[in-house]
Amino acid sequence: MGLAPRVLGVLVREGRAAAAAWVEEQAAGDPRFQGAFFSGSTPAMPANGVLPATSDVDVVVVLAGAQAPPKPGKFGYGGVLLEVTYLPLAALSVADDVAASHYLAPSFSGDHVISDPTGLLGRLRDHIAPPFGHPDAVRVRCDDVLGTMADRLRTLDPAAAWHEQVTAWMFPTSLTTVLVLVAGLRPPTVRLRYLAAREVLRPQGRDDLYQALLGLLGCADADRQAVQRHLDELASTFDLAATVGRTPLFCSTDITPAARPIAIDGSQRLIDDGDHREAVFWIIATLARCQQILAVDASPAQRRAGELTFRAAVTDLLGLSDAAGLAGRRAALWGLLPDLRQAAAALTPA
Repeated sequence: MGLAPRVLGVLVREGRAAAAAWVEEQAAGDPRFQGAFFSGSTPAMPANGVLPATSDVDVVVVLAGAQAPPKPGKFGYGGVLLEVTYLPLAALSVADDVAASHYLAPSFSGDHVISDPTGLLGRLRDHIAPPFGHPDAVRVRCDDVLGTMADRLRTLDPAAAWHEQVTAWMFPTSLTTVLVLVAGLRPPTVRLRYLAAREVLRPQGRDDLYQALLGLLGCADADRQAVQRHLDELASTFDLAATVGRTPLFCSTDITPAARPIAIDGSQRLIDDGDHREAVFWIIATLARCQQILAVDASPAQRRAGELTFRAAVTDLLGLSDAAGLAGRRAALWGLLPDLRQAAAALTPA
């Protein structure tokens, strides 16, 4: 699986074609192979548009069985950056459950199937696509977001390492933006979720709610120079983690030279565009992933330096320094939920 260089000016359709070629050449021969489909943000991009250099093409490969092996993650192929995830066939066994999933259903809302040797993916599309935008279907997916958020926030462990605590709190907290996207019939995204939520809320006159979402994260008043400083620190930490990382971890393929344009260049682009607050989420998330690698593969001095870098970023950009602060933010989120539910209902098509 060689690393192909990223070609500037690749069109979205060319990126999709590269993904389809990888599926045919590398995945379809697996006896467990049951199909593949696009996920993430690229299905919503115009086919003849330019694929941003800071975007990858997300592909989900379905394998027979109840469990899937670890994901291959990010790698270069055919001049584009792919991110491949394995999904067990069991996860698609009940069509209504797939339709209710805020992260699976969008892949079956249109023609996003890459390979479908058994016809299962086409049947799911036929079941999910027609009512995808119906208010009842949207409300079910919104409820799925809220349920996922609540479940994950209940599992915070104050005894865990600080980078683990922050990650366990930050990702479910950021699902507030995903609720907005789902209600507004926008595909859920990860790195750009705050920017995308702003694009949905601002035309609705709900900039107040967007400010509240940034406030829950802690970066509503983040200073651009501070964000830039911590991105520069992240760049050094990222390169170190990419160099020393040896132990296979869930996050390993996100911290590699191939993935650097997304984590570093993508964040820099946000800052350059004046969206420095929207860059904070992924800066902290990437620092936490670097810290996971340093914690197991770096020298004691490198680990300590990484811990200090991470703590400084979380303090400066999120205003957090301990588990008590995380608990306070969680309580604030519960308090905001009624307004968030109301806003989601207003965004849902009638």
